[in-house]
Amino acid sequence: MPSLDSLQTRRTLSVGEIEYAYYSLPAAEEAGLAGIARLPVSMKVLLENLLRNEDGGSVTKADLQAFADWIVDRGSAQHEISFRPARVLMQDFTGVPAVVDLAAMRDALAKLGGDPEKINPLNPVDLVIDHSVMVDFFGTPDSFAENVAREYGRNIERYRFLRWGSSAFRNFRVVPPGTGICHQVNLEHLAQTVWTSAAALGAEGEATAEATLAFPDTVVGTDSHTTMVNGLSVLGWGVGGIEAEAAMLGQPIPMLLPEVIGFHVTGALPEGATATDLVLTVTQMLRKKGVVGKFVEFFGEGLASLTVEDQATIANMAPEYGATCGFFPVTRATVDYLAATGRTPERVALVEAYAKAQGLWVEPGLEPPVFTDTLELDLAGVVPSLAGPKRPQDRVLLTNAATSFREALHGEFGKDEAAEGRRAAVDGAEHGLGEGDVVIAAITSCTNTSNPSVLIAAGLLARNAVAKGLTVKPWVKTSLAPGSQVVTDYLAKAGLTEPLDRLGFNLVGYGCTTCIGNSGPLAEPISQAVQDGDLVAVSVLSGNRNFEGRVNPDVRANYLASPPLVVAYALAGSMLTDLTSEPLGKGTDGEDVFLKDIWPTSEEIATIQRQVVNEAMFAERYGDVFKGDARWQAIEVAGGQTYAWEMGSTYVQNPPYFEDLKMEPAPVADIIEARILGVFGDSITTDHISPAGNIRGSSPAGEYLSQRQIPQSEFNSYGARRGNHEVMMRGTFANIRIRNKITPQIEGGVTRHFPSGEVMSIYDAAMRYKAEGRGCVVFAGKEYGTGSSRDWAAKGAKLLGVRAVIAESFERIHRSNLVGMGVLPLQFVSEGWQRLGLTGEEIVTIRDLQDLHPRRQLMVELYRPTDGKIARFPVRCRIDTATELTYFQNGGVLNFVLRNLAREAA
Repeated sequence: MPSLDSLQTRRTLSVGEIEYAYYSLPAAEEAGLAGIARLPVSMKVLLENLLRNEDGGSVTKADLQAFADWIVDRGSAQHEISFRPARVLMQDFTGVPAVVDLAAMRDALAKLGGDPEKINPLNPVDLVIDHSVMVDFFGTPDSFAENVAREYGRNIERYRFLRWGSSAFRNFRVVPPGTGICHQVNLEHLAQTVWTSAAALGAEGEATAEATLAFPDTVVGTDSHTTMVNGLSVLGWGVGGIEAEAAMLGQPIPMLLPEVIGFHVTGALPEGATATDLVLTVTQMLRKKGVVGKFVEFFGEGLASLTVEDQATIANMAPEYGATCGFFPVTRATVDYLAATGRTPERVALVEAYAKAQGLWVEPGLEPPVFTDTLELDLAGVVPSLAGPKRPQDRVLLTNAATSFREALHGEFGKDEAAEGRRAAVDGAEHGLGEGDVVIAAITSCTNTSNPSVLIAAGLLARNAVAKGLTVKPWVKTSLAPGSQVVTDYLAKAGLTEPLDRLGFNLVGYGCTTCIGNSGPLAEPISQAVQDGDLVAVSVLSGNRNFEGRVNPDVRANYLASPPLVVAYALAGSMLTDLTSEPLGKGTDGEDVFLKDIWPTSEEIATIQRQVVNEAMFAERYGDVFKGDARWQAIEVAGGQTYAWEMGSTYVQNPPYFEDLKMEPAPVADIIEARILGVFGDSITTDHISPAGNIRGSSPAGEYLSQRQIPQSEFNSYGARRGNHEVMMRGTFANIRIRNKITPQIEGGVTRHFPSGEVMSIYDAAMRYKAEGRGCVVFAGKEYGTGSSRDWAAKGAKLLGVRAVIAESFERIHRSNLVGMGVLPLQFVSEGWQRLGLTGEEIVTIRDLQDLHPRRQLMVELYRPTDGKIARFPVRCRIDTATELTYFQNGGVLNFVLRNLAREAA
């Protein structure tokens, strides 16, 4: 429906021969929203969103006034708004369960007497299949073809389902396997910076003769790193699949007006520093600053020295520095990038004209916006860096990397001083394997493979290394997994494919691979040596996530690094080698070769980039991006408007969320005498809660698959099986590195059942409590649910019978996901669970849940059966908005949407 436009801001904008309608921010200021010209650009995008969607209900005139008030209070006042993104982006790990839910909603709506065809995305949705390829084969010319064949073999059930979805649902497109990573495809093709609607609508909903509506391109995605497109001035961030489904179905996303931290950039990067080094520096600074739940917006004269690809690298890692987004305004670089990557001339002209008309355009000399707070970085001070061994914010200078790892080896990993000298035997090999040896070196991930400068740098370093006669150490598993086919085009054009291949960095696939745990197995002799020697093996990857247990089950230390440093560590073969002072190896002339001898210059990198990256590459690769290869086209589609569920499928099953759904929700029941399923420490990630990596044969999920005659070689990963709730609920809290304080002596997803005292898997305990009629709660420390936007971390908890999670603080997306599944997030008011002396035997009661309101304080009652003592402590309900409360009271956001659609049909 059209906006009420109470401030009368609708205007027209002529660009060439095309006339566009738009909602003018300068007109809004003239109409009474004083000072909004000084808003951060990201806030202006939000304000336009509300001007365009003002309906008197979800968006009111008071909401518009809140933006003018923001200038005065700089975001300190808490005001809820309803944000409506222009579109939704998905990757297949989180996208498949979202489409499963839509299919299940069609079934449920039919049972409620509604028309299943009512369940359709109302906003455009693009799903890019990028998370399924695994590095089973590497180091040969056939690696890509062999990995793609394995990918189709493993995932054909999922792909049949997605092919059905792309034909059954309107407004839903699928980018087939082997094309690229969703965020890079988004940056290079899907994103437009300024979006347009097909036509404006009149008061009765009919099309009018008015101009096409222009507005900022905005997006939410089912992956945390959706923020990457902030580098192209597109406001967007990652949400859980649950929120994404609501957005697809026309529900606004409730959010509080954010604080906006201005990041002032000056100077230019020095010789030898890369965009990766810059983003690791920014991540460390912003983590120290504390920007969780806030917007970060970059400004200052230093932007002129950054490319859009550099900006995208920085924006990509917003989840790692904790911000909702890492936004860059529209500049000359923005429109130049749009033109260079094949957007139409009409779109490029519109972006420039619209941005200037709306005050979204930034150029040197303009007065900076008003920010909540600021910090500053001189780019000239950036130096080569890595991050590790367990978190992306733990930056270490390259000059100190070997020393830092040595300290972690003896401290964090508990190795004695003699450990460095010991080497385990490798069956069938002349070499051994020692502590700190690099067993995985992967050029991977959207973070860096979207940036030609660091990919070309890696290729040049490989060329120089080959010329010197250097080779990769034989225990290193090498791989190149770009984010789009354009990457291999320009590497080939530059003559850099051959030297990368010579070092084993052959193309293994176009997808996320190692960064999300799809590194594939190590060679069996290497894996056995790691296990037999209890070695701290190392991976070095050009990714954004290095949480423990994520990359590979045999690898305990993981480091993020630029692509050229990935190649360098593959040559050195050990994290204990100081690349700044020790040789990488000996050349064919018998002389030592150092990193400085083969590192390319910034001028050489830039010159080659200008020569080999061109618009024609993008036009060719994205000209028919949804078509897919012969394998994709050959997949037969079954089912009509409702899906014909394959009962024997171990990949896709009809989930139980909507069983016995009634038109009216039952009142929220108090939590009475619940059992504690787990007690966890700080920084428990969604990887810990809902792993995406390998499925072990001895795990509950492995046992489930074995019972269905699936051989362990075909288990695939948790991420690939997210469409099957039976696998995923068994995988919840099943990470091999998670530590439950109830069973502190055991690593992995186990707990103690009470009152029996038996130690068992968390899944088995949850099922026993459910059979006993007991609900469960989970206790945790700070930053619960940090990491990837993984909806199964909430869905799995719900299916295990978890009624509430009580933590010291929550990661933004996961907190929202818990609410969206009807699980209550509660935050300690003062100290955490440590002072309570929890053993896990306590019984938990929380009352007054029928009288909830956003952020209400509640009391938790703990009863300890062994001594009969009762303790009480206050918690804050982290249902933050009235809209979220409505979702929670309905048992989740999808239940709420279903009921509304059924009422419309009645």
